Amino acid sequence: MIEDNILLITENEDIAKNVLSKLVLLRESDSIAVSNYKMAKKNIEDSNISIVIVHQKDEKDKTINFIKSIQSNNYTTILLVNDYDQDLILEAYDAGISDYFSINSESYEMLIRTVNCFKYQTLKNKSIRDNTLLKMLDATDSETEFYKYKHCKNLLADFIKDKQFRNGMFIIIAVEEESKTRFSTDKLSKAIKQAIRGNDIVTSVRGGKFYLILPNINKNGAFSVVEKIQNNLGNKIIIRAGICKIANKDLDRLEKEGYAALAESVQTKETAVFLEEKVKAVDDWLSTDEKDEKNYKIFKNAYNNKLEKVIAPVFFRLQKTYEEKIFETKINQYSDELQSVFQLTNPKQESRLKIIYPGFAKIVIYIIHDGLNSPENKEIHLNLKDITPSNLSEIIEDFIEEFKNTIKN
Repeated sequence: MIEDNILLITENEDIAKNVLSKLVLLRESDSIAVSNYKMAKKNIEDSNISIVIVHQKDEKDKTINFIKSIQSNNYTTILLVNDYDQDLILEAYDAGISDYFSINSESYEMLIRTVNCFKYQTLKNKSIRDNTLLKMLDATDSETEFYKYKHCKNLLADFIKDKQFRNGMFIIIAVEEESKTRFSTDKLSKAIKQAIRGNDIVTSVRGGKFYLILPNINKNGAFSVVEKIQNNLGNKIIIRAGICKIANKDLDRLEKEGYAALAESVQTKETAVFLEEKVKAVDDWLSTDEKDEKNYKIFKNAYNNKLEKVIAPVFFRLQKTYEEKIFETKINQYSDELQSVFQLTNPKQESRLKIIYPGFAKIVIYIIHDGLNSPENKEIHLNLKDITPSNLSEIIEDFIEEFKNTIKN
């Protein structure tokens, strides 16, 4: 069994001697063992290695395949090259190395890169322990490894104390309705992981949606992240995204603005919509044309009328009708300038019906049953004229029946 904490893998004795003479380590506990390729895996398995230094093989593909075959979270890999080969080094990074140096590198360079890899391995070990604890506390989704929605509000309340987060963007990602037959949570979560940075925060939301909290990034950076996610998914799965500034807003406000932008993205078939930009575009549109301004005011007045005459009364009536009929269930409902919410909360289930008005001629109704995926969770797009007491009552009563069925199971 190897007791050293660094393993150098090479078939060349002269190169091994060269590295051993140059890589003078700072700590007495640090030491280097040498292995050939054939015995490397066994030596790694039978040891407590922190860093593996892999000397390149004669062929690039053999080097890359070997690096892939020994990857593990238990140690960090450094590539030792004979000379600078950009293609080899870049592919080696993709295969999992953390750094590289050359056989011709100075002693101090080898030392600095090795020490940095020790530090990186320490951070990686801490991250693994933290993630294990988060899973034990049921704070992260076991499938996606992202934070669960129920913890999002507390997390955000803490994060936005940092000015980098206040200077960032909030994104809601959803899959287009036509793509849901080809959708899988695993595919979308992998696409998101490949597009975000290490300090970005992602929350899984039931119904196949994800919240992204991106610190210290502007509008263009947020659009770039969404574009990368879409590129990672390919053309078969189409996503839509609503983007807004984080600033000093709480989660409730960010959700309202994010869903408003998402609704516009769904309606216009744009990949992503930035709320502030869309509002500005509407303001500019209104200021340049008197007739358009009149039309916009008509839409706004029509929505306010629906809110006062239809949505609020129907919500109130159905709350009073059902609040004593559904066992151990609390019914809450409220409305403001951006959304109306009808919420059912039971020890077994929480479900929400949200009516979002994005500021145009349509509204979007989001039906979200926590813990369920489509077809129970869905989006309904309606023209303002179609929001009638009977139509809205039917939608909400169907939503209540779905909720009752979930708590029976």
